[in-house]
Amino acid sequence: MIEHPVKVARVGEIAPGKGVAVPPEVSGHPTPIALFHTEDGFRAVDDTCTHLGASLAKGGAVGGEVACWLHNGKFCLDTGEATLYPARASLTTFPVEVRGDEVWLLPTTGD
Repeated sequence: MIEHPVKVARVGEIAPGKGVAVPPEVSGHPTPIALFHTEDGFRAVDDTCTHLGASLAKGGAVGGEVACWLHNGKFCLDTGEATLYPARASLTTFPVEVRGDEVWLLPTTGD
């Protein structure tokens, strides 16, 4: 659970279509979070692929989805839903807000 807003990046630090891993010591969440710069802004999901545990931040974000670099399983960045096998289980999504040129993760109610 994220208990308070946390600045995690500047807008220009993440190229469109790319992602970064936000470590627990930055976010306050117990596991890493993947933050992506999409065509529609920024999205955040669990950084761990539900297939074999690869970091999703290493994959690319296209058309509102992230593809895992290891086996190309895909997830919707808005809902966390697994959209292409071998991804099966959904991801947790996290609220994101852009404040000026800063990207913030917002508090969550529970995980």
